[in-house]
Amino acid sequence: MSSLVSAPFATATGARKKARAPAPLHSFLLAGRRGRRAAIRCAVAGNGLFTQTNPDVRRVVPAERGLPRVRVVYVVLEAQYQSSVTAAVMQLNADPRRAAEFEVVGYLVEELRDADTYAAFCDDVAAANVFIGSLIFVEELALKVRDAVAAHRDRMDAVLVFPSMPEVMRLNKLGSFSMAQLGQSKSPFFQLFKRNKKDSSGFADSMLKLVRTLPKVLKYLPSDKAQDARLYILSLQFWLGGSPDNLQNFLKMIAVSYVPALKGADITYSDPVLFLDTGIWHPLAPAMFDDVKEYLNWYGTRRDANDRLKNPEAPVIGLVLQRSHIVTGDDGHYVAVIMELEARGAKVIPIFAGGLDFSGPIERYLVDPITKKPFVNAVVSLTGFALVGGPARQDHPKAIASLMKLDVPYIVALPLVFQTTEEWLNSTLGLHPIQVALQVALPELDGGMEPIVFAGRDPRSGKSHALHKRVEQLCTRAIRWAELKRKTKMDKKLAITVFSFPPDKGNVGTAAYLNVFSSIYSVLKDLKKDGYNVEGLPETPEELIEEVIHDKEAQFNSPNLNVVYRMNVREYQALTPYANMLEENWGKPPGHLNSDGENLLVYGKQYGNIFIGVQPTFGYEGDPMRLLFSKSASPHHGFAAYYTFVEKIFKADAVLHFGTHGSLEFMPGKQVGMSDACFPDSLIGNIPNIYYYAANNPSEATVAKRRSYANTISYLTPPAENAGLYKGLKQLSELIASYQSLKDTGRGNQIVSSIISTAKQCNLDKDVDLPDEGEELPANERDLVVGKVYGKLMEIESRLLPCGLHVIGEPPTAVEAVATLVNIAALDRPEENIFSLPGILAATVGRTIEDVYRGSDKGILADVELLKQITEASRGAVGAFVEKTTNSKGQVVDVKSKLSSILGFGLSEPWVEYLSQTKFIRADRDKLRTLFGFLGECLKLIVADNELGALKTALEGSYVEPGPGGDPIRNPKVLPTGKNIHALDPQSIPTAAAMKSAKIVVERLLERQKADNGGKYPETIALVLWGTDNIKTYGESLAQVMWMLGVEPVTDGLGRVNRVEPVSIEELGRPRIDVVVNCSGVFRDLFINQMNLLDRAVKMVAELDEPIEMNYVRKHAQEQAEELGVSVREAATRIFSNASGSYSSNVNLAVENASWTDEKQLQDMYLSRKSFAFDSDAPGVGMLEKRKTFELALATADATFQNLDSSEISLTDVSHYFDSDPTKLVQGLRKDGRAPSSYIADTTTANAQVRTLSETVRLDARTKLLNPRWYEGMMKSGYEGVREIEKRLTNTVGWSATSGQVDNWVYEEANTTFIEDEEMRKRLMDTNPNSFRKLLQTFLEANGRGYWETSEDNLERLRELYSEVEDKIEGIDR
Repeated sequence: MSSLVSAPFATATGARKKARAPAPLHSFLLAGRRGRRAAIRCAVAGNGLFTQTNPDVRRVVPAERGLPRVRVVYVVLEAQYQSSVTAAVMQLNADPRRAAEFEVVGYLVEELRDADTYAAFCDDVAAANVFIGSLIFVEELALKVRDAVAAHRDRMDAVLVFPSMPEVMRLNKLGSFSMAQLGQSKSPFFQLFKRNKKDSSGFADSMLKLVRTLPKVLKYLPSDKAQDARLYILSLQFWLGGSPDNLQNFLKMIAVSYVPALKGADITYSDPVLFLDTGIWHPLAPAMFDDVKEYLNWYGTRRDANDRLKNPEAPVIGLVLQRSHIVTGDDGHYVAVIMELEARGAKVIPIFAGGLDFSGPIERYLVDPITKKPFVNAVVSLTGFALVGGPARQDHPKAIASLMKLDVPYIVALPLVFQTTEEWLNSTLGLHPIQVALQVALPELDGGMEPIVFAGRDPRSGKSHALHKRVEQLCTRAIRWAELKRKTKMDKKLAITVFSFPPDKGNVGTAAYLNVFSSIYSVLKDLKKDGYNVEGLPETPEELIEEVIHDKEAQFNSPNLNVVYRMNVREYQALTPYANMLEENWGKPPGHLNSDGENLLVYGKQYGNIFIGVQPTFGYEGDPMRLLFSKSASPHHGFAAYYTFVEKIFKADAVLHFGTHGSLEFMPGKQVGMSDACFPDSLIGNIPNIYYYAANNPSEATVAKRRSYANTISYLTPPAENAGLYKGLKQLSELIASYQSLKDTGRGNQIVSSIISTAKQCNLDKDVDLPDEGEELPANERDLVVGKVYGKLMEIESRLLPCGLHVIGEPPTAVEAVATLVNIAALDRPEENIFSLPGILAATVGRTIEDVYRGSDKGILADVELLKQITEASRGAVGAFVEKTTNSKGQVVDVKSKLSSILGFGLSEPWVEYLSQTKFIRADRDKLRTLFGFLGECLKLIVADNELGALKTALEGSYVEPGPGGDPIRNPKVLPTGKNIHALDPQSIPTAAAMKSAKIVVERLLERQKADNGGKYPETIALVLWGTDNIKTYGESLAQVMWMLGVEPVTDGLGRVNRVEPVSIEELGRPRIDVVVNCSGVFRDLFINQMNLLDRAVKMVAELDEPIEMNYVRKHAQEQAEELGVSVREAATRIFSNASGSYSSNVNLAVENASWTDEKQLQDMYLSRKSFAFDSDAPGVGMLEKRKTFELALATADATFQNLDSSEISLTDVSHYFDSDPTKLVQGLRKDGRAPSSYIADTTTANAQVRTLSETVRLDARTKLLNPRWYEGMMKSGYEGVREIEKRLTNTVGWSATSGQVDNWVYEEANTTFIEDEEMRKRLMDTNPNSFRKLLQTFLEANGRGYWETSEDNLERLRELYSEVEDKIEGIDR
């Protein structure tokens, strides 16, 4: 079986093109460089890879003197050893008494991706007699090293590999000492290398332990091997010592001991100069310290310290450093940070460790052993690595435990590792994706914030150097976080920032699932009680809305938003250093946005030391021409003025962005690793950024963390309820109940006729094949018709929907938690040995739950009824359990003691009592007890409330505990909310469980398409990859793409997915399906390694020697290669997204703002914004525009496809789904003009479904927009609830525009519900007249664009109401 090595980046094989574009001038470039502007233009270096350094800068070749020559090749992760090794070899070769000449060349492991460099490496290894490797932790590069060295290992005199992946460690050989059996040998020596599960930072630290326990080890080794083992350990000590002297002695020792030509030569070497394993280092101190008190005594007596440093009140910053940089002398970037902090009046305690576990040193040196209080006010790690485990195996719980004890803000800054400074500057991607995975994503799991690139790398010396502007930014921000620890609450200033999206009247305070003003009110009341100055806070949230937005009037060009500050142009330009960079897009200030023509206006209201401000929007929402631009525009002057006001005029100590989400983090700039020419970095400036983010949206929260340096605090989505049945659907349910009791009497046919008639009135005939009314049917066919209708009703009734909007600090009541617990109970959790409740109940009647689901899906009446009974019994048992933990008000009280009493006595188990009255009386008691023990833990988490607590923790300059974001039903560890949300290790997906689920969905999708398409497989499927979905499901949709192609992921020894292998056609049993993958901008930012993996997979499949009727990727790639005049490999480009730093197709902005003329314009937006391809053959290039390739690939699509994976977000809840839908576009591109089939996979429940898009839109309309339970829940949230109703209708129009899959009756019923009902109409108008006006406008637009046919009476009423509400709003204005 051929195997594809992908991760993260493979070498270029196709033609490589140079692309040139002007780069913004970065202010930290030296003045001399600034003159040579051409030298730093954005250029893709020759091979399109990231790392363009030349290993020859690490080559030392001595002059020929006729002495024995020792040829050494070394491979390292980072370049800090380069200068030290070079200096050591130069000194050896300069020694007049030398007995040997040393020739050396070094490679950075990332350089081996390039084919030419790898060939040179292989040649060097073939000529070498000594090989050294260290920290090789990227699998496919480890395999390359292994393959190159293994071929010559036996011939070589010495092979030394220090902490790396086991595949490379097994190469070790020194005389009789070998590690070839690593992981298998029983010898005590090798037991030291075994991974200890409790301390999984493992490998490197067990090697350090080995160095320290040498005497104990040697007595277990046979005497002839003891010497070689001792020299291996000495080698490790020399290497870890890292100084030129240590490395000289290391090379002498290896040469004299193992190079045959030098045996007995006069070469003497000294023992290693040992440095502390852990300690405190300061560039001005006389020595390293291993006692914090001694260090502080020295610090207090420094003569060079300025008065600010001597002030006992000065902030103290802890720094975490890598020992290897200190001992090799590559410490210039560390010195720069220390000096900058001290120049700004902050004291420093710089600690280091030699291994990969920094948790011990943090506790030992930064926490007072007596008081247990921290010596520091903030900690900045300058290593870039996770706190425990570095690039190898991480132990995040251990790291979090240490950081919780320390309890200060934890910042993880980055030195460039795999790029030189200029490569990073010129890259639109920013950081190398491997560095993002190792040094951004992993530290986030520890609670690390603010991935600021503070150091670059010199391409010649390999040394790190400080990037001075970045160092200033890092140090200032660290001090600002530290100040939060020290400032009194009464003096702290907080800028609460709300969003208004889209910029229409009635939209101030938009955030996903959140009642923003009630939440702000709740926060401010709590802060006031806690001692913050919140002077003049009104009595109610409604009054707060009034004061901030004046009569709920939220149009930016009207005077009716409260203006808190008018900034004249001169002040704006003086305080906003990047103002001139905005003029290219927006002209001279003040411009026409957030402006009165003379001044820039800041909207909001101040209460004491709290400012509530309205963040301006992108500014181009209403401009169809700007929406067509392939790259996003810079922020406008009004946007910049807002953040200038917050930082420099209001002087906020912190900003709190309130809810998911604003525009700041989506402004143009690098994807990750901002420079000071990136707008998110410029805008946020030096203000600590706290951000309330929905717990179910970890992907966009991660973008906010990385691009706007946010400390993201999760909030709960509203409690879910079952949709229930109403109106005709309820009547239909009653008819079915009558049929079941009377079907065997003479009335069966008559009732079925009524069921068919009512089902048609409810428009269910679109979803179920119904016979004509009155048609005589045999009993089995009657049962099937009733079963199918009943199944559809059950699907609607049991659908979960979030009701109302969440208020920060108000956890759900127990009753509200029941539906969530029922759904948590519906999933098997094999890894925890927990069986699903429906599965346990089905087993009592001799069935599997999967079998019942399948029967119910087919409409088998008995199975539909059984599934209903299982569903009702599940709800009843969970309800009985929850009831026992609540008080008379329905609130959960004292969960712990109540649960322990329930779980302690089997006789009184409430779920057993409930089930004893049902047919499921024999349910397995042990499985139930395990399940309800788990549900009890979940219930505690659901009702826990830490959202306000976490905000106050952040404002007090303390550590906010990190936690995963995602779907609480799939992953209850998301709870309780109030955690610093993180995503996951991007290299960990897709998991085996995700792959298993993906296979089921793909097979169902293909079955459905074949059934709808005359038995033919689709040749191409166009689909979307979302960031959040892949985090929640651990990569299910990513795995779906792989399975369509017929490939499977392969994990490495560290559990990371970096390769895929093809499954044989025989095993697959079907053709390989071609794909066109549209990655969201957020997916691109978070999972660029996976984009690379997919692109490699597609190209590999296109190059397989298989018949084209069994490999549609190959078939289409060959056709397109011919048409485009390129290679098959280049034609097999299928992984697309936006340009770097841009997001969305803008179709959603155009629809939300009604700023489009026709569908062709929307399709042009999609093509111009989404046609940027990722090329795994030249990953350093970033996203390249390949519109023609994109169009040709889309033109072959037989189906479009998206995933729904959690109950709280469906097709009409957000605009992202239709924004990424190419259904009508594909129809226009196809040569036959045929509309593709359009499918949605729904994995929101254990019973995964594949529906057509139109079926899903109907289900969505029935369960949300037209469902009294949903819209009345929204109306309880008042002003914001009306906006939510209007948003659903606007998104429905979006689906009509992109897919044409919305039935007329959906608009008709919505009109009946919200417009014809006079009482409802009045409530909407009185509660939020601006959103009601938008609702009317949307109905009229739907008709005007041909999406809704209705009576002239309805249209006339809408026009009259529109005039009436306009007058009402005008009247309010006056």
